[in-house]
Amino acid sequence: MTVPSPLEDVRAQYEALPYPARDPRDEAARLITGSPSHILEVNHYLFAGRLNFNRPFRALVAGGGTGDACIMLAQQLVDRRCPGEVVYLDLSTASRAVCEARAKARGLRNIQFLTGSLLDLPTMPIGSFDYIDCTGVLHHLPDPAAGMQALASVLQPEGGVGMMVYGQYGRTGVYPMQEMLRTLAPPSMAMADRIAMTKRLIRFLPTTNLFRRNPHLNDHVTGGDAGLYDLLLHSCDRAYTVPEIDRLATDAGLRVVAFLEPVRYEPATYMSDPVIARQASALPLMERAAFAERLAGNLRTHIFYATRAGYDTVARPEDTQAIPVLREMDPHKLAAGLQPGTPLVANLDGFPWRAHLPPLAPRIIAEIDGRRSVAEIYTSLGAQGSLPQWEEFYSQFEDLYVKLNGVNHLLLRFRS
Repeated sequence: MTVPSPLEDVRAQYEALPYPARDPRDEAARLITGSPSHILEVNHYLFAGRLNFNRPFRALVAGGGTGDACIMLAQQLVDRRCPGEVVYLDLSTASRAVCEARAKARGLRNIQFLTGSLLDLPTMPIGSFDYIDCTGVLHHLPDPAAGMQALASVLQPEGGVGMMVYGQYGRTGVYPMQEMLRTLAPPSMAMADRIAMTKRLIRFLPTTNLFRRNPHLNDHVTGGDAGLYDLLLHSCDRAYTVPEIDRLATDAGLRVVAFLEPVRYEPATYMSDPVIARQASALPLMERAAFAERLAGNLRTHIFYATRAGYDTVARPEDTQAIPVLREMDPHKLAAGLQPGTPLVANLDGFPWRAHLPPLAPRIIAEIDGRRSVAEIYTSLGAQGSLPQWEEFYSQFEDLYVKLNGVNHLLLRFRS
């Protein structure tokens, strides 16, 4: 009897249960955006905010699934009139059909669709790419390191990647459940019976069970049967810590430059003791991020950007010609919602994060239109009335930038 390969099992799963479930008719009402691969993030973290959208831009979505990253990126390139191309690659023809239908609904013609494994990239005649998205894929490969090296083999020398892999600590309880289900609902059972048994086990879990006690695991609830299967019945599944991500990238000749959202990877976010927070915050990026994930304990996934370039690729606010851009937010509504003395609040998967914004925050935010530079915003505010000297203004802008960028609301770009 022939035993299916791990990749064949994965392909069979997504042929039967494309994930996440998407209805192409929804494209008329919304564009699903997220991280990684939002074009503002790609520009900010991998190209120092200096991407020239008048030039051709090639992106690969490796393991494109039902198309969220592919459709988002293709639409954003069209919106900027960029002569770019997005190449979609996935094992599942059913998932590809969903993405193709979504592209058709939007009238997108800048996507090339391919069916296959990213492990075959080194021998595929598809050229090289400025940017590669690989979301939720490496942790489902029998050899993730080989997958990362295959991606790096088709990346331009100054290109970068945006990735998501599972986080070990935030998935507490998942892997003991998977082990139990290999006994109760083995792969030899029909898929419908495996799903039914999984639901039954979840319903009768004791209060002490780690999966039941982890409030941050919800794919089996929000994702329907496909989400449940992906979380608990997947044939090939592992999770990563920050140091393991660092090794995975380094071994492929890549360097991690950012995790999203940045505030989640700062120890000071979770630590009220100033001595410990100060000492941990002085660590280099990867050590800081590793400390923070252990401290938080709730990071279910790791979203990160990595590059082949040997120089700093992250946009910085020190240049007064930097143009601040709000990500998917209306500046006037945001400014109007900021009350003096009221902190900015975010729920980081159960952890209540609060940040006190500088006094000028509402006025600065109201001026952020994605076209004016920091210096031009200062000039505009000065024409409206009293304003502190440049040094004080810039200090407040920098404080605002760090906090809003920390929750992925504010990014930077430069004029081409």
